[in-house]
Amino acid sequence: MVKKIAQIVLAVVIVGLVYVIYQQISTPIRFDKELATRQAAVIERIKDIRTAQRAFKSKYMRFTGNFDSLEQFILNDTLELERKLVDEYDSVAMAQLKKSGKKNVEKFKIAVIDTIFSPRKLTASQVKELRYIPFSDNKEYYLEAGIITTESKVVIPVVECRAPYKEFLDTVAFHQEVVNLIDDQENNFNRYAGVKFGSMEAGNNEAGNWED
Repeated sequence: MVKKIAQIVLAVVIVGLVYVIYQQISTPIRFDKELATRQAAVIERIKDIRTAQRAFKSKYMRFTGNFDSLEQFILNDTLELERKLVDEYDSVAMAQLKKSGKKNVEKFKIAVIDTIFSPRKLTASQVKELRYIPFSDNKEYYLEAGIITTESKVVIPVVECRAPYKEFLDTVAFHQEVVNLIDDQENNFNRYAGVKFGSMEAGNNEAGNWED
């Protein structure tokens, strides 16, 4: 009887050890997979935000730190573009154009939403979703914009948009893994613990930290 109980206890211990070992091996693999999947979605959306910000700046010479104004710009505003009237290699057409006194440039307006994401076309619903970090239960990207003066006394517009890891990763199922990732990024690599583009401290051409 005692021997049988000991065998049962031993079997339970072995099963427990197998489970612990399995968890130690599988958890980092599952976390890395989730990190890659979720971060890719966050980057895809933040790229669209950056595209919209650059278009906004091309028209208004500044960035916006407000998602409402960025959304309205995409949905309702226009951009003025230029196109050539005739092919410059068409000598006959160019001669006629020169004779008419016209320049070989025509300005035209196009809806922002119809051009800046080309060849993709976002729907109004997708535009309204841009502000929200994927997998975050509708938390917004952190967005800031302003003006700074560089060391050479040049005044430039700046923008920064970011999504911290803690907002889009599963901090319950992978609590320790997320803690370790944030600590590693901040203290070992001196990097922002998440996804971001731009900087409020310096002009960096709206560089994204995923592009490093």
